[in-house]
Amino acid sequence: MAAVPVMLATRRPDAASDEAVPASGPLIDTHGRVHRDLRISLTDRCSLRCTYCMPEQGNEWLARASILTLDEIERVARVAASIGISTFRLTGGEPLLRPDIVDVVRRLATIEGPRGPVELAMTTNGIRLPDFLPGMIDAGLDRLNISIDTLRPDRFRELTRRDRLDDVLAGIAAAAASDLRPLKLNAVAMRGVNEDELVDLVSFALDHDAELRFIEQMPLDAGHTWSREHMVTREEILETLATRWSLTPLPGRGGAPAERFLLDGGPATVGVIASVTAPFCGDCDRLRLTADGQLRNCLFSTTEFDLMPILRPSTGSGTGTGSGTGTGSGTGEAGVDEMDAGIERMLRTCVHRKLPGHAINDPSFLQPARGMNAIGG
Repeated sequence: MAAVPVMLATRRPDAASDEAVPASGPLIDTHGRVHRDLRISLTDRCSLRCTYCMPEQGNEWLARASILTLDEIERVARVAASIGISTFRLTGGEPLLRPDIVDVVRRLATIEGPRGPVELAMTTNGIRLPDFLPGMIDAGLDRLNISIDTLRPDRFRELTRRDRLDDVLAGIAAAAASDLRPLKLNAVAMRGVNEDELVDLVSFALDHDAELRFIEQMPLDAGHTWSREHMVTREEILETLATRWSLTPLPGRGGAPAERFLLDGGPATVGVIASVTAPFCGDCDRLRLTADGQLRNCLFSTTEFDLMPILRPSTGSGTGTGSGTGTGSGTGEAGVDEMDAGIERMLRTCVHRKLPGHAINDPSFLQPARGMNAIGG
């Protein structure tokens, strides 16, 4: 498989646009949303080939030279924390495929912002958790989300194109045996695939002292085959769960993506992330950093903000997608203060240009060129 750059529209701060971008204060956009959450993708590669995310063959991986180093990730994270980011979530692809994953956790877990230490979370398919979880916990990992869309081996093979369900279940068991709480399990609800397992998935989560979070299928597959007909909606999910449990909405959602409900009065809960039928864009507080150094202010954005000319001023963009010279010196001798200032300007510009919503339900909506594995959750 060829390693090629991903071609997208990229942005850099310029004199005209910088005039309106706040130079200090919280990371706040023009719609009043304060940003506190940075999703950091560590790789676009994955050990599964889920049909709603990636094709089985012909994937065009990011060039290895374009992937951010641990030093670069830490630098961006420290600047982000200094201006208000209080949660980092490590994603992919599959973050546990990164060979230095324990060191990534250890370095990021030491970062503090104005309000104290950051919270460090991870989303994973769980396959390599038994090997890495003890080290990551010792290194400072705080929370964990594990993806599990079906409990049936035949369906798992068909959905992921890999026979790895036992490995995922072993990873969930390792997480359940640890002290990491809350533990969350994520499931994408799909018509004709797993809509008859919704109750079973919640029961499985409860048996592992975890919260199941159902996710409406979103238009983020690399093959652009998403259709509304295949999506199980929020209302359908809740109607199905109501056949087994009474559901009581929990208040105080804030910027969290999931609506949460008490099961039979609690304390057990279930969550629903309804990005398509009940968007929560008005409270979104998230930014994303791709594995190749692009900032994204929305999961569905068609524009990215290129950090590579700042992080690698002597070589320019590591992705080949840059739209200008960047904000680094271009000499390879940019000082630490200048580099950090450039990162901060890009973070602030990215947030400042965030749109009010993703517009999935608008006829003009365009699916992002990247698949979910290359964007990072």
